[in-house]
Amino acid sequence: MEEKQYVTEWANENLGLTLKITKMVHEEQSPFQHIQIADTLQYGRILILDGVFQTSVKDEWTYHEMISHVPLMMHPHPERVLIIGGGDGGVAREVCRHDCVKQVDLCDIDGRVIALSQEYFPTISKVLNNPPAKLHVHVGDGIAFAKQVKDFYDVIIIDCSDPIGPGEGLFTRDFYRSAFSALREDGLIVQQTESPIVQQQTVHDVFEAMNDVFTIVRMYYSHVPIYPACMHSFMLASKKYDPLTADIRKDMPQPMKYYNPGIQKSCFVLPNFVKELLYKGIKSF
Repeated sequence: MEEKQYVTEWANENLGLTLKITKMVHEEQSPFQHIQIADTLQYGRILILDGVFQTSVKDEWTYHEMISHVPLMMHPHPERVLIIGGGDGGVAREVCRHDCVKQVDLCDIDGRVIALSQEYFPTISKVLNNPPAKLHVHVGDGIAFAKQVKDFYDVIIIDCSDPIGPGEGLFTRDFYRSAFSALREDGLIVQQTESPIVQQQTVHDVFEAMNDVFTIVRMYYSHVPIYPACMHSFMLASKKYDPLTADIRKDMPQPMKYYNPGIQKSCFVLPNFVKELLYKGIKSF
């Protein structure tokens, strides 16, 4: 395979993140997307889908801990969890650390992402290589999977790629209605929703769409170095629990590298420019 010296993700025509690599470890076109795995000098091994940086071995916990533990720790008794996307196994790894969770369904449309993650990202995908009895992996369309279920899950986590290609349908009101039906009466859903700096339109549109379906919608954020502008948003929609006032469970898995009880509350404290984006639709960048 031809050696490449750099890989770049272009957030838009004016902004990109370029990483120097030592080797392009793997590259293929699956039925759904272009998959690359590269060894970088700054962040170690990295997964790239359709030119978009997905995860790296050195910073993956900044994302996987925050998308997983924030919703799980605010739900008083999460027993059944659905993960849509997440073929690298990082979210499943974190969810399975919660003893109170009795069933975890992971549904990713691209089986090649799952297989390649098992081969090339053993620390991220370790729960896939040695799955507990409560973890069930499904290769297929997550939208169709959610539509088949009613009043079943306590938490749904959407660990999807950008709202283009395979992930596009996960950013729609129709999907949020299906997710609402799949959740139990006090269920909640969290979705990665891009950068509130670089992808402001997407953040605002998802906030509006979720508000059309759910009673409570809050945005929180984390700092993910390989994502555009580092500041990354998550949208949490709930039927009952408001993350600003909900109690936090005491049985937190340990150890953690990013998440802690203080961050559980503080990550929902938003800068003024984000509030203006969400509630007034005012773009600042």
